Parts: sequence; C-alpha cells; structure tokens
Amino acid sequence: MNNLIAPKNLKIGIFRCLKAGTNPEFPEQGTPQGGVVSPLLANIALNGIEEIHPSVRYADDMVFFLKPKDDANEILGKISQFLAARGMNISEKKTKITASTDGFDFLGWHISVQSNGKFRCVPSVDNLKTFHRKVRAIVNCSNYGSKVKAEKLAPLVRGWRNYHRYCKMDGSRNSLYHIETRAYKVFNKESRNDRYSSKKLLDKAFPAVPYSENKFVNVQGEKSPFDGDITYWSERNSKLYDGETSKALKQQNHACGYCGLKMLSSERVHLHHIDGNHDNWKKKNLLATHESCHDYHHMSKGKPQNIGSRMHRNGHVRI
Repeated sequence: MNNLIAPKNLKIGIFRCLKAGTNPEFPEQGTPQGGVVSPLLANIALNGIEEIHPSVRYADDMVFFLKPKDDANEILGKISQFLAARGMNISEKKTKITASTDGFDFLGWHISVQSNGKFRCVPSVDNLKTFHRKVRAIVNCSNYGSKVKAEKLAPLVRGWRNYHRYCKMDGSRNSLYHIETRAYKVFNKESRNDRYSSKKLLDKAFPAVPYSENKFVNVQGEKSPFDGDITYWSERNSKLYDGETSKALKQQNHACGYCGLKMLSSERVHLHHIDGNHDNWKKKNLLATHESCHDYHHMSKGKPQNIGSRMHRNGHVRI
C-alpha cells in the first residue's frame, strides 16, 4: 500500500491480521472467510485487476462490462492469469455471462439496463425474501408485545431501506405495503383494536427513509480518506445528506457551524435548531454541526456562534 495514503498503524494492524490466523493452535489457517478484515485483504490482493477491463468490484465480487466487440474468453484468460499469480482462481460455478438487458444479481440488488438505455436497480428477489423472513419472525413472535416488536423492527427496516436508498423503491413490492399491512393487523389485535395506538406503533416499526434513484455519489479515481484532501472528502460526505441538512451544509461551505472545521466521514452531521424550537425549520434557524459539537453545546448550554467564530488559533480548536 502507498505510504502516502496508508498510515503506519493501519499497515501494522493488517500485517498482524495476516499472521494471527483463526485459531492460536493452527495459525496457518489464515483469516476466516466473512471476517471483518477479509474484504480489506481481498481489496489488497486484487488491487490492479480493474486495469484489465472496465469493471466494478466489492472485495472479491466483481462485474466486468463487455461490449459486443469484446472477447469474453480473452478477458477471462487475463483475469485468470492475474489471479493465478496471487494463488487464486475464478469460481466457474459463480461466473456467468449475461446480457445487461436480462439483468443480474449483485450484492443484494438486481441490476439491469432497460430497452430505453436507462440503468435500473432494485432489491433482488433473494434479498427481499430474506428481509421478509426476518420481519415476519418478529411480527409473528408471541414472546413479546407490539411495543417491543416495533422497537426490534425499526433498526431492521431502517437499515434495509438505507441500504437500498439509491434504488427504485416505489411500488407495493419495495415500499413494503403488504408486510406493513400484516404488521398493522397484528398490532391492532394485540392493542385491542386501538387503531390510534396501532398506527403509532406501525410508524415506529417502519420508519420512512428518503430514496433517490441512481443518485449515489461515486468516489473519484484514486481518492482515499487518508490522502489529506479534506476539501474533497468534506464536500463528498456532505452530498450523502439530503433535505435541510444538505442545504445547511452547502450554505456553510461544508464546515461545522460551531467549530468551523470541515465535515468528514469520521463523524456524523447533526442539524441544530438555534432557538431550541424543533418546530422552527426556517433556514436561519438551522445549523449543521459535528455530532460532538452538538452534544458539547447542549451539555454546556452555550450559544453557538457563526461559522468560524470558534476557529482554531495556532493550529488548535478553541471550544
């Protein structure tokens, strides 16, 4: 890894993972498949395979894009040579060639190109079935009541919707209409036909997440969070937010409204209501801040000032 983009302590951690193994008695077994470091090691081993042919890759899952004039066998041969040099080979069982108009499943999505040339991505059938199975297990469980069920469903539903937030999510299939209807009936029955209470539980169990089809912000070329380009990364991470938070970040030039430092992915962005009234959503009353700055403000009960008012002096932030 390049010394300019890989801090020394990270490289030491990687080397230790390579030597640790899965069992102290059998260190030669290496790292476990599915372990937290496995995708990182796959990215290191496969670094450079993208130069063979236009492709997209997530760890060791890859899709290569072929044009009618491209020779699939020739490209597969080059890939095989690349992998062989690293002690790996192509899985014939998982490898297939398909037309983009027919579509294919990748990382829980079904990806295809419509006849009009538009790129279309939706949750795959298997992904949806797995998700439905998890939701049904909670809804139909008789060991706890509706309130606990709603608390358990909320993070599951929010996580699934966030994962697919850049897909086409309208329609009853992806909007979860049918499974929400089933959950409502169960909640209503358990709440003794209290429709108001059941509706509140349903809203809590199935939190809404905004989606924007094909609006994901790609990372440019060879960019790395460790390359020191704070301006690029703060602007990119700001684009991952929407609504009033996005507007506030743009107005503040992607900097925290409290400490004045740039917004990076290491910390979440919070939207602060200056007058303390959470019903006041006027633009002048909203301030995008670091999560820690927001917490500090409420703990100290101080009053946030304008951007840059608490900027660093002699390289240190004054708060």
